[in-house]
Amino acid sequence: MDKLLIRGGRPLSGDVEISGAKNAALPILLASLLADTPCRFSNVPELRDVNTSLALLNQLGAKAKRLSDGCVEIDASCVNNQVASYELVKTMRASVLVLGPLLAKFGEATVSLPGGCAIGARPVNLHLSGMEQMGAEISVEGGYIKAQVKGRLKGCHIFMDMVSVGATENLMMAAVLAEGVTVIENAAREPEIVDLANCLNAMGAKVTGAGTPKVSIKGVASLKGCDYQVLPDRIETGTFLVAAAATRGHIRCLHAAPETLDAVIDKLRKMGAEVATGPDWIELNMHGKQAKAVNISTDPHPGFPTDMQAQFVALNAIASGAATVTETIFENRFMHVPELHRMGAEIELRGNSAVTNGDSKLKGAPVMATDLRASASLIIAALVASECETTIDRIYHLDRGYEKIEEKLSRLGADIKRIKE
Repeated sequence: MDKLLIRGGRPLSGDVEISGAKNAALPILLASLLADTPCRFSNVPELRDVNTSLALLNQLGAKAKRLSDGCVEIDASCVNNQVASYELVKTMRASVLVLGPLLAKFGEATVSLPGGCAIGARPVNLHLSGMEQMGAEISVEGGYIKAQVKGRLKGCHIFMDMVSVGATENLMMAAVLAEGVTVIENAAREPEIVDLANCLNAMGAKVTGAGTPKVSIKGVASLKGCDYQVLPDRIETGTFLVAAAATRGHIRCLHAAPETLDAVIDKLRKMGAEVATGPDWIELNMHGKQAKAVNISTDPHPGFPTDMQAQFVALNAIASGAATVTETIFENRFMHVPELHRMGAEIELRGNSAVTNGDSKLKGAPVMATDLRASASLIIAALVASECETTIDRIYHLDRGYEKIEEKLSRLGADIKRIKE
């Protein structure tokens, strides 16, 4: 099992190229199941979750392969299997997003209940309820979701009880081939939703309102393949910005999408960072100064993203002043805090909040990653720790969502290397 070895105390400096967004790439890759002709996607990151998606598509009978320079080609015209097995789905929660495309295109789907990071209950009932309203017959047996529909799905008006990115994506993909118009109320508004809608429209779908609480989809008879570029990863971008702020550094993120990071940039500026943006870049300069702690509460987009919570908890711990980070999305997303304690971080958990006293003097220590974003928080802490080296174990979580992160950090001046075992 690979580990990361980090010796901290060096400010990050230089340019870093941002990869394509994992959370946009996964639904876009699976949306290729809807097309009658091949799709070609660019800016697709090399990640474990992306590889799992490609393996899943191949298991269904599609021809999915990586080309050069971050490009992927998928021909779903030869799909001959509508069963997504437990062996693949258990490793990645986004695998449940094959349900909508398979049901819409082939009239049936059998999909294992999903796995992924253990950061709290994320039930699929919103996905299933919406598809039942569209005319599907659904049951859950032996750990598998079994769905079928006679003829085509039917457009309808769906109001989701809570905002869900995955459910919004799954229902959008199911609705594009349904008869009539489907309206999704209380839809998620994340940039990745907009990216999926743009991709579906490039395939010939008629989706409007993505990025707002009300998404409308006018069903069409068929979709064709497309050539589409995946959105830059806002969470990877935010992680590098926080790492630079924590180390009192100066970096520029290239091939980024500043408009997707308003909440994160606002907090960094309040912490004392000088942040400048351009059409596709973000520059952060701490001028060698210590960050100032800020209060944060996670919320669905356009609020502060839950996927940046762990990174800011680490930053607040070494910043000046006390602050509180409140998690409102997932109930079990502070598993990084005990590991940060091992490095000397003064953090107190109070229900769904993490209270930092500030000015923690971090020291290197052996720690263990518990989920994807927790891994990033441990790296940030390790980059700051000035005494001893930090060994981060179980970094397979990290490889699910950050492309070649140790190589990128090394080019920014970090003393970091991967230990293969």
